[in-house]
Amino acid sequence: MSEPNYAGNIIVSLANLPEFLRKPILQKRLSEFFSMSEADKGEIINNALQAGPTIQFDKFATLFKTWLEILCNLSEEQRAIMFGAYISEITRNPEKIISFNLDGILEIYLTLTDEQKKVIACTVQRIVSLLDDNSKKRICLIIPERAKKEIGI
Repeated sequence: MSEPNYAGNIIVSLANLPEFLRKPILQKRLSEFFSMSEADKGEIINNALQAGPTIQFDKFATLFKTWLEILCNLSEEQRAIMFGAYISEITRNPEKIISFNLDGILEIYLTLTDEQKKVIACTVQRIVSLLDDNSKKRICLIIPERAKKEIGI
């Protein structure tokens, strides 16, 4: 029997909260992430990837946009840690991203301000540029063409 998906349960709960509650709670959870061990970070990422597709998309969209907005206000180092962890897990296990609505996720990204999109794109570009050739190929196969063009990878 597998362990309960506590992170996934938190994600689902956060998705159902109004923004005035969701944003500060998510900010606190994100700040805690950076002080976790690598094993705990990996578990959180895996649980988030598992829980994401189970959330009704309109609620997921709201939560994902809040997450991106918060990440834009963090340091480049923290963004790189967060996106790097997700990209690393996705390149190792691409099947985890298949059940996500990637076109919908791109649409959420496109609702950010130009400055926010630039911040996110620069971080993702830097992470992808540091990947080994095999990982770059894998990530490029997974990401829709339009998203690659928008982000610049």
